[in-house]
Amino acid sequence: MMTQSTLTPGKPAKPTYDWVNGALARLVREKLRAVDLRPTRQRVSIASLLFVAGDRHVTAEQVFAEAQALKMPLSRATVYNTLHQFADAGLVREIALYGSKVWYDTKTGSHCHYYDEDHSVLFDMEQDVTHQLQLKAPKGKRIVGVDVIVRVADDN
Repeated sequence: MMTQSTLTPGKPAKPTYDWVNGALARLVREKLRAVDLRPTRQRVSIASLLFVAGDRHVTAEQVFAEAQALKMPLSRATVYNTLHQFADAGLVREIALYGSKVWYDTKTGSHCHYYDEDHSVLFDMEQDVTHQLQLKAPKGKRIVGVDVIVRVADDN
């Protein structure tokens, strides 16, 4: 829940967020309980950042920077550990790209991505092309998901 802070004549109000009792915090606590995660202050804060704006693709460093900008008292290690817990619980998907960079996707179903190499941005394809692929699982196996990541760069 966003609330307006005190107004000073001639200055715009700075928005503040109620991470404890606001409507978003209540929804997040329910979401965490649904996957058997205790809704600690840190988990509620991080989940609020992740789920406030629809589907997102973020790194732990981006989440940490957002938390710092909002003056949330979270350590870098807490952000990393919490994102791993969220991935284990199925709240987010981990997408490992090129070495140690891991993205967290709030849209957990099977879908396709573009990765912009020039700007280091991961985003969803408008259309899921996985159904166009003619894949057959090896004998004794079944396909449980298909992840497609298309790398793109500026056209120079």
